[in-house]
Amino acid sequence: MERVPMTKEGLRALENELRRLKSEERPAVIKAIASAREHGDLSENAEYHAAREKQSFIEGRIAELEDIVSRADQIDTSELSGATIRFGASVVLTDEDTDEEFTYRIVGAHEADIELGMISVTSPMARALIGKSAGDSVEVPAPGGAKFYEICVVRWK
Repeated sequence: MERVPMTKEGLRALENELRRLKSEERPAVIKAIASAREHGDLSENAEYHAAREKQSFIEGRIAELEDIVSRADQIDTSELSGATIRFGASVVLTDEDTDEEFTYRIVGAHEADIELGMISVTSPMARALIGKSAGDSVEVPAPGGAKFYEICVVRWK
């Protein structure tokens, strides 16, 4: 089985979602199905079909989360330090063309969220950054052509 690198926070979030799905969402959808069955003919019962569809989604997500959590390789980033970018590092970059500044944290694929500034360790950006240090310039392949960034700061949470 392939291990899935993940921060302590990311693993905790997935475990909380799994717990919520099992203890709240699953019982609620079972009640909704039972309630919809009481309305009679199931072939034309929209409530029943919607509840069954939601149940299918919940069961699929539970199975997916159980798989991810069982393969999680938790990396405690609080003990990491240094000037070289690795998994768990937060990096401040400047776009060399526009001088726009970005801050990203390199995390596991299942906890990545670009809106929160968390990028997957497998993303082209993270792959270009890993092994580099502050002051280095990196080239990141992009659909519209390569982008160039200067690494300003490397920090550890």
